[in-house]
This record gives sequence, structure tokens and C-alpha cells, in this order.
Amino acid sequence: QVQLVESGGGSVQTGGSLRLSCVASGYSVSDARMAWFRQAPGKEREGVATIHTGFRRTYYAEAVQGRFAIYQGNAENTLYLHMDSLKPEDTGMYYCAATSSSERLYGRSGDLSPDRYPYWGQGTQVTVSS
Repeated sequence: QVQLVESGGGSVQTGGSLRLSCVASGYSVSDARMAWFRQAPGKEREGVATIHTGFRRTYYAEAVQGRFAIYQGNAENTLYLHMDSLKPEDTGMYYCAATSSSERLYGRSGDLSPDRYPYWGQGTQVTVSS
């Protein structure tokens, strides 16, 4: 059974940084197709970044490009999202998601469709104050 557990959220001021972690069990991060999503109150869940760790390919939503980085960590079976230059509009619940490693990463917005990811964590809250 696949389990994803996020951590690392918190409250920061505008311009601050955070690193989110996603520890996977029952699923190998070493050859994986995974992503981070976020959801603000009253808004739909939106994709932030996705990675295929086996092919070392990434894709970012335009809103976070140049500020966020998704990567596989050296720690056991962990995916990270490093976030710099945080803005109030980055506030939301952040979710780790995973799908089959056979899912290709095309480098376009469809890669961040929530429907493509059957496995989800419970989320970690990020709050950015102005």
C-alpha cells in the first residue's frame, strides 16, 4: 500500500523560504513520477511542480518557476520541494502526489493534472504573511 507523508510546512513572511518533505512507503522514489500540488481556501487544487526521478526531468507551473525546486533527496525515499522568495499567494495546503513511473513527463501543463495521480498525502500547511 502506497503512503505519502508530508512535513515541513509552516508560517513565514514574504520573501522567506521553506523546504517541504514527502516520505514515501510502499513506493520507490528512485524511479518515480511524483508531484506537489497546493490548494488555497475556496480554490481548486493546482499543480506546482512535477518530476520523473528516473529520467531526471522536471516541470513547474509558471507561477513558481525560478522560485521552487522539486528534487529527490538523499534521505531514504524522500521527495522535496524547496521554496524560495515566498509570496502571500503561495499560501495553501501543499500535497505530495505519486503515480506510476511509466507515466511520461511531457513538459506541459497536463503533467500537473490532479487526475493523473492516484496516490496522495494528507498535506502540510504553508502560510506566507505580508
